[in-house]
Parts: sequence; structure tokens; C-alpha cells
Amino acid sequence: MNKSRQTANYLFFDFIAAALAWAAFFVYRKEIIEPQHFNGWDVPFELTPQFYLGLLIIPAFWITFYYIVGFYNNIYRRSRLLELGQTFFTSVVGVVVIFFVFLLDDWIGSYKNYYNLVFTLFSMHFSLTYISRLILTTQTIHKIHHRKIGFNTLIIGSNEKAVKLYNEMTSQVWPAGNKFVGFIELEENSDSVLGEQLPMLGHLKDILNVLDKEQIEEVILALETSEHNKLSEILTIIENRQITIWGIPDLYDLLSGITKTNTIFGSPLIKISNGLMPGWQQNTKRLLDVLLSVIAIIMFLPLFIVLAIIIKTTSKGPIIYKQERIGRYGKPFYIYKLRSMVDGAENGSPALSSENDSRITPIGRFLRKTHLDEIPQFFNVITGSMSLVGPRPEREYYIKQIIKRAPHYTHLHKLRPGITSWGQVKCGYASNIDEMLERLTYDMMYLKNISLYIDFKILIYTILVSVKGNGK
Repeated sequence: MNKSRQTANYLFFDFIAAALAWAAFFVYRKEIIEPQHFNGWDVPFELTPQFYLGLLIIPAFWITFYYIVGFYNNIYRRSRLLELGQTFFTSVVGVVVIFFVFLLDDWIGSYKNYYNLVFTLFSMHFSLTYISRLILTTQTIHKIHHRKIGFNTLIIGSNEKAVKLYNEMTSQVWPAGNKFVGFIELEENSDSVLGEQLPMLGHLKDILNVLDKEQIEEVILALETSEHNKLSEILTIIENRQITIWGIPDLYDLLSGITKTNTIFGSPLIKISNGLMPGWQQNTKRLLDVLLSVIAIIMFLPLFIVLAIIIKTTSKGPIIYKQERIGRYGKPFYIYKLRSMVDGAENGSPALSSENDSRITPIGRFLRKTHLDEIPQFFNVITGSMSLVGPRPEREYYIKQIIKRAPHYTHLHKLRPGITSWGQVKCGYASNIDEMLERLTYDMMYLKNISLYIDFKILIYTILVSVKGNGK
């Protein structure tokens, strides 16, 4: 499978459909609508510069809109029925926007022409867009049903429930695309029934190695009732990875009504909630991250130059401080800050700073209180290593110590780390493990309540802290 190529196919055909719809609509306006304004006079038809400009702007608008609503997420797991509804509603909203921005001042014969314009543009755009999507999605589903496309899948559990699930999913007339590579055994030396049909790849402690080695894309939790106490431990280990996690609902889930599934022919698996944003909010957050970071870099450039000169002339060492941190999905990356401490402050061993730390330079104290040392981090946001708002990234050295006392810390690795965070606003920079754990409480609340609304509130409070200069 090549997800990038499949996404490019949807992008290409969406762009072509939008361009063709706009071209046909332009002809309709010039040949049908405008002559009514001129009482049937013969209006010469010509392709104006606005026509060619529209061929670029209108399709670009549609592609951006589709990205924001999350259409290009999870490109291989698509439903034609859901795709029909999504295409219909996005077409309605997009056409209304285009009408008020580009078409409201058109030459028309009567107000009824406005209804004709909207309906015609919608019909052309929706039809061309959905036809190409239907062909692409049908081809993908056909390949999945004929097992030409598969998703490397790991079963966690090895007893009767796991065997029943495996037999059901491998005997489906229309398979869901799961390619089972093996299973994880929860208890060592247990009598695993599933071992007769699938290779045993390890135990609970081996999960991370198995995920990486086998390039696992989906995990199915097939736990017996007696094994439910291990659910939290399992999710703590794997939920921070970029994989889809499925569970088998038990009777309580079904009776309480919390089980949601759209599978008719397959096994009734439920997707484990990860507490993240809806697709459209997640994509909007990313777009705002990039846009606001570009604006911030332009605004702070003169101040950055001044601060760089002061740092260079008042203390020895580089202007920019670089350090490895752990980011999204546990991948390391480098943060970049304006140097606020003396060069070589740690002397080879990790050491957190405190409020009255003698290693902090005079200008460094100002930078920390106003958070201006974070200016270079906007480049990390643009490249995708960080977000404006998210849990603060830590070094692996301290993460290992935090996990000993709070194993659930790894859940934060589902998110891009942020320049600012809920915990940062409440607690400031941490000077010891206890303060990191205090900040963790707020970061976990952010994880479970993440939204654009929360992001904006955190950004506002961060700006207030920076302006007042009372940051820690």
C-alpha cells in the first residue's frame, strides 16, 4: 500500500472535478444567465482573465476545505455511503461560500437566477466530485475484499475469545482487510489456544518491539473477562502510537449503549476512543499552527535580532540553544531556544533549572519570564515537530523517571508537543520531578478535553503571562 499515492489520487481528481465544474459553470453563466440581464441580446462569449484565475483559486479553495474537514485522513478506510453524505454536505457548504464571495454581484435577469446559479454549481460540482471519488473508493474496497490490500494486524490475547474472533474475521466473505501477523500473549507459560493458528510474537513486555518490527497498523484487543484488569496497562503502552486500536464489546457495553459500530458483515469491533479532536478540528489546528507561526516569526523578527545581539555580547556561547526532546509517537526531535543559561550549563549531565539558578544569565531571566526564549520554536511548529499548544516535550532521561511514578504519561505522546500548554500556564517551567508530575495532571486534562476552544484559552493566558512578565 502506498498511502501517499492514494491521497495524491484523491487530491488530483478532486482538483480536476472542481476545475471542470467551474469551467462548465462559467459557460452556463455567460451563455444562459447573463443574456437574461441584457434582455436576450447576443452577448459575445470570451474566456476572461477571471476565468483562468478561477481555475486556480476555486479548486484550491475546495482542496483546502476538504483537508480541513478531514476528508484525506485514513484514506484506505472509507465507506461509500459515508463518503456520499460527506461529499454532499461539503458541496452544499462550499457552494454557499462561493456564491456569497464570488457570485452575489453577477449580472442577473431576476432574483430567481440566483437559485439557478446555486443549484447548477452544486449539481455540477457534486456530480463530478462524487463520481471520481466513488470510482477510487470502489477500486480500493474491491482490492480489500480480494485481499490485495491488507493492514498488518496484531491480536492481543490468546484464549477462546481471540480464537473465535480470528476465525470469524478470516472466514468473512467480504474481509475487512486485516492481515494477521501474530498475537501477543498476556501471561507467560499460559495455554494459548490461538497458538495453533497464528505465531506467538511475545508477551506484554514485548509489545513495542513487536509493533515496530512487524510494522503493525491495527491492534485488536481480544481480552477475556478475567483479563480486563490489564486493559489500562495495555492502552498505556500502545495508545500513544499511530495505530488503530479495536476492542471486542462485552455484554455491559451493548446494554449500556456505549458501543458504536458501522460494520454489518464483519465482527462487531469498536474503535477505542483516544480522546483526540474530530478530524476537522485537528486539521484546522494544524493550519492555524502554521499560519500563526509564520505571522509570529515576521512580527518577532526585529525583537529576535535585538535579543540575539544582547545574548551574544553579554555571555559566551551560541545564540540558539539546541536540545533533544521526545515528541509525538515517542520520536525524538530537537527544540531550539534563545539561550538563557551560560554555555555548557549542564556539563554533560541532565540538570533542571530553578528560579534562582545561578546558571541563568541576566537576559535569560527576562527571556524566561516573558517566554521570549521560545521564539525559535515557531520554526518547529511550521515543520510539524511541535504545535502552538500541547504538552511540553521532555527529555528521555526525565521521562523514564516520570513513568516510574506515572505510567500514564506516555498517553501524552499521542499529541504534538507544544510551545505552551495547560500545565505550562498553571505551573510554569518545572525544576524537579514533583513539579513535572504536578504539570502532568493539567496536561492529561488537556488530552481528554482537547479542542480549539481550549487551545485559544491557553494561548490567551500565555500571552497575558508573557506581557506581564510573571512567567516561571
